[in-house]
Amino acid sequence: MKCIGIILLIALAWGCKEKKQAPFRYFTNYQRTFNDMNPRHLQAAKACGIEPITSEEDMEEKLDEMEEIESCRFYTVDKLTHSLPYLVPKAEELLKDIGRNFRDSLDSKGLPSRKVIVTSVLRTAATVKDLRKSNINASANSAHVYGTTFDIAYARYDGGKEGERDKLKTVLAEVLRDLRDAGRCYVRYEYKQGCFHITVR
Repeated sequence: MKCIGIILLIALAWGCKEKKQAPFRYFTNYQRTFNDMNPRHLQAAKACGIEPITSEEDMEEKLDEMEEIESCRFYTVDKLTHSLPYLVPKAEELLKDIGRNFRDSLDSKGLPSRKVIVTSVLRTAATVKDLRKSNINASANSAHVYGTTFDIAYARYDGGKEGERDKLKTVLAEVLRDLRDAGRCYVRYEYKQGCFHITVR
């Protein structure tokens, strides 16, 4: 009886031990994985998007064809200085899925809930011209003018803390890789701009 009691106590103590979480594996090779160049983004943008907005006259008509995006539970829209918060419906759906998948992935890994930050969306001929004055890397032939393309920051997150940044970047990269592999988007890792450049397919 004494032996059985001891065995039960050992089994009980073992069962009470917390399961150790698998070590966090950081994403590597961002530039190699997300290397879709501008011609690929442009091809998809022209197939899925609007005709570029070249004047104020046709702006209202073109904006009616798109969805206005606002900060929500899936993402936060940054203060936009050289773009307008509009995307074609297919791109808006992709953005929502990125935010939703990011949140679900954080939860599955036991990480605090955070939101991605959208830093650039629809550009017009005028905003592209203004942007090129301050950013020499901005393309004159930008996929952003078709309403199919948006940028998401990888160095900062809504609610994120400094010590979490690398983990959050890894989780976001995994989400984007899965969507890219599923044929839903093209992704370019923009090192200098601190963002992922994403175009819906």
